[in-house]
Amino acid sequence: MASSPKSRRRVVFTLALITILFQVHQTVAQNGRDRKDDANALRTWLALEAPPGWEHVATDQILRKMPQWRRDALGNLMLKQGSGSPRRVVACGLDRPGFAVTEIRDDGFLRLREVGSARQHPLWVQFHEGQRIKVLTRTVSVPGVLTVKSTHLQRRTPNAPVTTLDDLWVDVGATTRTEVAQLGIEMLNPVVRDNAGWTFGEFVAGPMAGVRTGCAAIATAASGRVESGETIFLLTTLRSFGYDGLEAALRMLGRVDQVTIVDQSETGAESGGVVQRKLEKPAYLPQSTGLTTVDLLAVKTRYPGSLVETVQVADANALLAAVEQAAGLRPPGSQRWIALPEITKSKPIQADAVSSTAELLKSLADVAAVSGHERAVREAIIAKLPAWARSAVKTDDQGNLILEVGPDRDAVMFIAHQDEVGFEITNIATDGTVSLRARGGLYPSLWEGQPAQINFDTPGSAPVRGVFQPRETATTKQLEALTAWFGMDAAALKQLGVVNGMSVTAEKSAVRLGANRFTARALDDRAGSTALILAIQRINVATLRRRVIFAWSVREETGLEGAMAMAEHYGSSVKRV
Repeated sequence: MASSPKSRRRVVFTLALITILFQVHQTVAQNGRDRKDDANALRTWLALEAPPGWEHVATDQILRKMPQWRRDALGNLMLKQGSGSPRRVVACGLDRPGFAVTEIRDDGFLRLREVGSARQHPLWVQFHEGQRIKVLTRTVSVPGVLTVKSTHLQRRTPNAPVTTLDDLWVDVGATTRTEVAQLGIEMLNPVVRDNAGWTFGEFVAGPMAGVRTGCAAIATAASGRVESGETIFLLTTLRSFGYDGLEAALRMLGRVDQVTIVDQSETGAESGGVVQRKLEKPAYLPQSTGLTTVDLLAVKTRYPGSLVETVQVADANALLAAVEQAAGLRPPGSQRWIALPEITKSKPIQADAVSSTAELLKSLADVAAVSGHERAVREAIIAKLPAWARSAVKTDDQGNLILEVGPDRDAVMFIAHQDEVGFEITNIATDGTVSLRARGGLYPSLWEGQPAQINFDTPGSAPVRGVFQPRETATTKQLEALTAWFGMDAAALKQLGVVNGMSVTAEKSAVRLGANRFTARALDDRAGSTALILAIQRINVATLRRRVIFAWSVREETGLEGAMAMAEHYGSSVKRV
């Protein structure tokens, strides 16, 4: 039977609607992928190490990706596109302030001084305390950690002053000057935060993220076509020392019609996440250019000057379009972010007698397990047990993990604990700011201004990444309340399943230091857990003459709760613990 014109129109309309909805879905999905790709590309620029005077560490990496650029005598990278008039310069500074080794002690520890212009943030030094760092040598980067006193060995003084350089000691795993030299470390080697860049949601974060985003924009714009005139693209050195690299490059170039600097700015007209200003007679602008003003572009940032300075991808894209326009590209906004290759310059530790132990320790230490949220590390421990032990181990109603072997007499128990210090969510504000309560005894300053993640208790769920929010200023070391932000508002967080009571930890990545040391968050008590696993792997059950109980307790950091439950269960039957 033939369909009516009305029904045919209904079918056509339905198909058209389906097509439109499919296209919208595809566009949304594509935009999501694009933003993720953009964030990952920008992260590679934030990860570049370029201490003042050591910018070659970064420029070597850039030249591997973009060999058409040229490096001058001061280390600046330059690329010229087009010819004639107008003659434009678009520039940014690659380096960022850091530290340098100024003392190598007989016991193998290093001391530091700051390098570069005035620090970016009043808590800049304190943000490094207790954190992983890298010492950049002539050939490789050497992992280390900036030490912090144990919470068990110092008094809790609420008005303790902010950390200074005199409080910092660098541990690279050496015990003598000779061992430091064997690692390739020399006086004045740069020391930087071990930073691979951090992405969360539609944001990227890292030291001087705004300026680095500007450098990425210039390099990306330089891959386009200049419509008319000549544009000189510059990635310059020694920004931290009064823009010396930029000044030298401008002197060499002579007269130009326009200079645009992509940098940071606290003031100026903002449009679409981009700040625009005119700078009158900046000190680095030589008379030979024939100019008295410089155009400044800067992307809007959160937490400026901190280790988690944050840029939204949408604002970064707006900056890229502004840079393309300043560079004379047509049409602006047509370039895609250039990602740099991932290059590891750390020296691998040769396999030795303790390599397998270090690998086991790392596999446990990198697992998040705040008190009351031990499931993930419990599963990791079980996975490392030999097959016979996996089939015999039990989990009690508290979450304690217990393995009993040997004849039932004269029981002895060995206990480690599963949990670590960290935080739980107590409130999610409308704007997405997450309030936290500490689980266990800790110093919040060691988390402030660091990457953060919300951990789900359900298996297979990826953590939600964000940052612990830093204070803008401070007169005391410890803050009254630590908060975190994850790049989205409360509604979006709740849609992901984030609720009060979930655990929050910092980014975790354990590493060996030298031949005989190891640094990680939660070594208390992943070291004990590792020792128990090693003992179980080596034990011969048939030779035991007494009951041996291996136990991993829960909620130790919040008051030995798991251990007390086991004490009630075993009572006097255990002779020694």
